[in-house]
Amino acid sequence: MLLATLGLAGLHWLTHRYDRAVTRQDLLDPAARQPRTDLSRGLNYLLIGSDHRPGANPDDQRSDSILIVHVPAGIRQAYLISIPRDLLVTVPPAPGYGGGPDKINAAYEHGGGGAGGVRLLSATLSQLTGLRFDGAALVDFSGFKEVIDLLGGIRMCVDTEVRSVHTNTLFTPGCQQMDGARALDYVRQRYDLPGGDYDRQRHQQQMLRAVLDKAGQTHLRDDPVKLDRVLRAAGGALTLDTNGVSLDDLLVAFRGLPSDALHGVQVPSYPQIIDEVSYVVLDNGGGGLFDALRAARMPEWAGANPRWVNRL
Repeated sequence: MLLATLGLAGLHWLTHRYDRAVTRQDLLDPAARQPRTDLSRGLNYLLIGSDHRPGANPDDQRSDSILIVHVPAGIRQAYLISIPRDLLVTVPPAPGYGGGPDKINAAYEHGGGGAGGVRLLSATLSQLTGLRFDGAALVDFSGFKEVIDLLGGIRMCVDTEVRSVHTNTLFTPGCQQMDGARALDYVRQRYDLPGGDYDRQRHQQQMLRAVLDKAGQTHLRDDPVKLDRVLRAAGGALTLDTNGVSLDDLLVAFRGLPSDALHGVQVPSYPQIIDEVSYVVLDNGGGGLFDALRAARMPEWAGANPRWVNRL
């Protein structure tokens, strides 16, 4: 009991310091926000990764990664559902924007980027899927690079040779250690890959799994200085909307989630050229995926649709 008390006290101290490093904002549109009840039911979180990088055009505010993180009741597994960035959707109106058909990652741009961009993106996704979200996070990938470096890099397995369109780096097949810059460069690639953006989605899911694995393997608890640096770097790369739930409660609820319980999911869809523009369109309305999310039946859907589920 004493050890458990000390452990919870340490967790509270860490989350208090982490809480001060994280930017808090209302990221969810009111129509996309799930009224808070508790953490015992199935949960849906929206995770947005910004691809804005130093030296890039400041008007280039499109989101690079859009994921729905679905956690069934009991918090023993989680599904990382990647939304194709070119998915054709109807974006709701926003200040200065009349709304209409567009690629889903343009919703972040039409909302002005930042918190406003996530709010419009959350409204777009809620309208598409019928879901409401329990929280949201906006991740600055440039800041996330420091987290990976502080962990000592991560192990990524390259399955297809690809040359970066950003840095001209050649990634050759095989499992290899990558620092933050190399890992983020790799998971941004989609051109010249057999599956295009679908491969990019899968690689980003693998990177998140690799970060969790490395954080679990690294003896951070025995190195409080390093742990503090990792937490503060992670906090600096995140803008959070926890929907009124404290970080203490979230970490206590999720601390028992094994990293090997993560499942990568791609939305049933296919590429299509419309008016000379390349889009991704839903396959049969998403193949029942959104229905399964709303009904909290993801394990059953994943078992019946292995084509769209990735091993992470």
